[in-house]
Amino acid sequence: MTIEQIQTINIKGWGQQLRHNGMGLIGLIMLLTAIFVALLAPWLAPYDPKAPVRVTLDNIYARPSAEHLLGTDDAGKDVLSNFIYGARVSLLIAFVASFISIVIGGVVGLVAGFYGGRIENLLMRFTDILLVIPDLPLMIVIIAVTKPSLVNIILVIGILYWTGTARVVRSQTLAVKERKFVLRARAIGAGNLHIIRRHIFPLVLPIMVVNAVLAISSAVVLESALAFLGLGDPTTISWGQMLNFAFYRGAMSSGAWWALIMPGFGIVWVALGCILLGQGLERIFNPRLNVHHLAVGSKMVVRRKPAAEPDKRLPAPETAT
Repeated sequence: MTIEQIQTINIKGWGQQLRHNGMGLIGLIMLLTAIFVALLAPWLAPYDPKAPVRVTLDNIYARPSAEHLLGTDDAGKDVLSNFIYGARVSLLIAFVASFISIVIGGVVGLVAGFYGGRIENLLMRFTDILLVIPDLPLMIVIIAVTKPSLVNIILVIGILYWTGTARVVRSQTLAVKERKFVLRARAIGAGNLHIIRRHIFPLVLPIMVVNAVLAISSAVVLESALAFLGLGDPTTISWGQMLNFAFYRGAMSSGAWWALIMPGFGIVWVALGCILLGQGLERIFNPRLNVHHLAVGSKMVVRRKPAAEPDKRLPAPETAT
């Protein structure tokens, strides 16, 4: 895409193109549904999860009924209410952590790709070291050493999950900085910060948006994995925390499938929605992905070879009478 095409892209244009992109539109609807449920939790949840409940044999892992549409958990609390309020914590962690990772990865990728030399080698070697170390085990060690809390989980995911974004942004920056409009801007005396802000960043922004959406899905899964392993904030309700309580408190042996299915469904719903939306945005920002070099269809024009015209200098062939 040219710099003129990127500068004409706006939110309205993205929305119009998403209408014609079924995969991206479905992902956007799924993600907005989860956000809508999280924002309206006090009005959608039938019960307050923090309200004290008298635990009896009748309300421990009670089956779904008219009073509790999705049953209860081991503490006698409504699973549907926990699920709705848990969306708030899971999405909060996912959005904030993904924002931190995109900012760090974007800055590292832009600086490394634009300046090059020793700065690039230093930043990329540090990125490679973090890429070699598995993310989840390193997060487990850091959170286990520190106090498991909501802030620690956000910081750990955000600070350790930027490496992929940095490499992608660096590759895009290396390609953009060699274009003619960047060379012209440098020739007329534009500074490095001006070139990055006005010429490099607008072309790198679309790929950062796609990575941000995909990072949300990864952050939801990572938070759920950490909470499932017992490293989540015990004072808050999240989908991962619900899985942890259900798994370690006998939901499987009691046959309380509703205590496990609902938080798992929420995690899959958000992760799948972000993946579909990210792929849809990628096709919008890079239209060449819509056409395969071997495809023949409505999106590929097959140029036909024009028929050879007869040579007028030669006499027309005589027909037999």
